[in-house]
Amino acid sequence: MRTLQGVRYIVPLKDTEQKVTFSGMRAPANAIGTEPEIFNVINLPLARGRYFNRLDYESGSPVCVIGSQVAEKLFRFSDPLGQQIQVGTGGMSVVLLTIVGVLEPTGLRSGSEGASMMQRDLDLDVYFPLTIAETAFGDTIMKREAGSMERKTIELSEIWMQAERFEDVEPLAGVISNVVLKDRPKADVQVKAPIQILRAAEQQQRMFNFILVGIASFALVVGGIGIMNIMLASVTERTREIGIRRALGAKQRHITLQFLIETTVISLTGGLLGVLLGGGAAMLLPIVVRALSGENYPTSITMWSVAGSFIISGMIGIGFGLYPAITAARMNPIEALRHE
Repeated sequence: MRTLQGVRYIVPLKDTEQKVTFSGMRAPANAIGTEPEIFNVINLPLARGRYFNRLDYESGSPVCVIGSQVAEKLFRFSDPLGQQIQVGTGGMSVVLLTIVGVLEPTGLRSGSEGASMMQRDLDLDVYFPLTIAETAFGDTIMKREAGSMERKTIELSEIWMQAERFEDVEPLAGVISNVVLKDRPKADVQVKAPIQILRAAEQQQRMFNFILVGIASFALVVGGIGIMNIMLASVTERTREIGIRRALGAKQRHITLQFLIETTVISLTGGLLGVLLGGGAAMLLPIVVRALSGENYPTSITMWSVAGSFIISGMIGIGFGLYPAITAARMNPIEALRHE
């Protein structure tokens, strides 16, 4: 499968199903042997330390990278970097792994919507070189319980693949299914592609955007009606002024242009205030989230959104200001002069 066109990474994982302990304390962790590329494929960012690399993998260095929950459960009051954890049970193969890195919390819990492809909690994973897992534990896993013993053979528990392009995910999933399931029963192997999750996320995003557009459109209509009412009141108050201008030679287009300019200025002023408030909130939100929860919540401001807000503000001013402007321009000059 490594020769398949469009595949960037193929990374095997082996869940050794061994106990993970430190100084007599046990964590409900998943001891997983894998290759260093797994951190790129699943996009697991580091909080501290480093990943184990290809040199560690090929030389069989006893190092590991642990999830955030493992660090919290075993090293609540100490620094996990440089500490040694034990993987395995007494009387069988046991390896001591030196912690070289701690991962950031992923928030992907087993069974949650975002982690429907996972069968475990990623924050409870302990990743170490697959070469060590194969040497120390082999393919046979034995579990001893009170009065019983379980024995099973696992070569690999998972194989993760990363496509070169998003468009290649579905075609590759079909090809891989044919290759893998050719000589194996379907009950033994499952092929899952994250395309379903991506499509569900895109559908939710479209629905969210539709709701936001609806709310924004409603707000714009309400704001436009408010501007129109203000300008109609202004036309009534300035009826005599309009009559004087018409008597001095002003044409209907001059009156129309005057009121359209006024409504456009009002709308653009509101748009400017909205940009300032929105930009300020976008820059302040990450600071507030970091202060309250310690998490990173980055935001970005795009120039097209700023330019679009000004253009839409001007269009709202012209659209809803057109009726008051035409009303003012069509006034009879003589009746306007008699207005008190």
